[in-house]
Amino acid sequence: MKLNLLDLGWNDFFERQFEPFRAEGWKPARLIRDNKISYGALLEDGANGFDEFEVVLSGKVYHDAETDAELPAVGDWVALEVGGENGDNVIRARLQRQTCFSRKAAGESAEEQVIAANVNTVIVVTDAGPDFSPRRMERYFTLIARSGAQAVVLINKADLYPDEQNQQAAAEIRALNTEAEVHVTSVKKRKGLKVLKDHLRRGQTVAIIGSSGVGKSALVNLLLGEDWQWVDEVNEVTGKGRHTTTARELLVLEKGGILIDNPGIKEVQMWTDETTLRERFADIDEIALQCRFHDCKHGKDAGCAIRGAVEAGTLDAERYEGYLKLEDEIAALRKKRKKRQMTVERRNKRDHKIKARNRVDREDIERDLKPRA
Repeated sequence: MKLNLLDLGWNDFFERQFEPFRAEGWKPARLIRDNKISYGALLEDGANGFDEFEVVLSGKVYHDAETDAELPAVGDWVALEVGGENGDNVIRARLQRQTCFSRKAAGESAEEQVIAANVNTVIVVTDAGPDFSPRRMERYFTLIARSGAQAVVLINKADLYPDEQNQQAAAEIRALNTEAEVHVTSVKKRKGLKVLKDHLRRGQTVAIIGSSGVGKSALVNLLLGEDWQWVDEVNEVTGKGRHTTTARELLVLEKGGILIDNPGIKEVQMWTDETTLRERFADIDEIALQCRFHDCKHGKDAGCAIRGAVEAGTLDAERYEGYLKLEDEIAALRKKRKKRQMTVERRNKRDHKIKARNRVDREDIERDLKPRA
């Protein structure tokens, strides 16, 4: 398959950024794999269209990145010097991202972890059985909204559950986000998958995410037309198959479209802001406006509209609890980020003082060594 830049997602947004780099003789490339110490990239290769090359990161790009999230990631477009230092293909710059799907890194870190860059659509795969969780889906929707991509949800493995259960799960998820597309599918039975054609078009990038065992690998295999990811038999107890995706990878489809497959996500930690959160929970904010007191804590305060709505059954208690938990996580993350920023600023000031002192010492030595007239 002979590809061109447009097939890989190139557009005017990236072209404008790349103009000064083209003058340097560098070439545009899209990163398809992160190998930890190097990257896999698709680069134009004359008559062959595009081919995969191993590329390395320049020291400048590495040191200029204030956080790991600013380093190149799968899906990024970069400016590449072909056969640069020691014959390596060297990343000289990362182009600004059009969208960025990320989460808070697992554990106690306050770092952002980029899941996929420059993605048009994020497809969340779940099922109506053990994996179904409206609270987790709210977290996905919050992160997708912040990324700028479109949200699509597949209620997969429909062949394992009654239609009523599948449709109920789909209805609950639609109620959480009226802008998201929600479809009931069965990869095994090849049902409900035609809807993906609207998203798998030339130059469009789709990231597929979800828990392990919900059928992501089987879906990728089907779209690629080959056994790209090995999938084990379904466990009779959990209804899950074994998922073996261990690293993110960008895959170009022959019939058009680009996939970014991801390892199963065990936890969905927040990396967003209060504005995005409130957009996703606008219904709760509307109810809160009806509280008697503007500083209502929504607990035992008199005239609390939130508590009244929960008691009346017009606001789902679990949804509200999920909202409070997300709000607490974002507040905690904000504190960690502020603390980290202060640490970075102190380190920068220290480094500046050390450099200034070294410069003075060097000038003194040069002056002492200078022959006197």
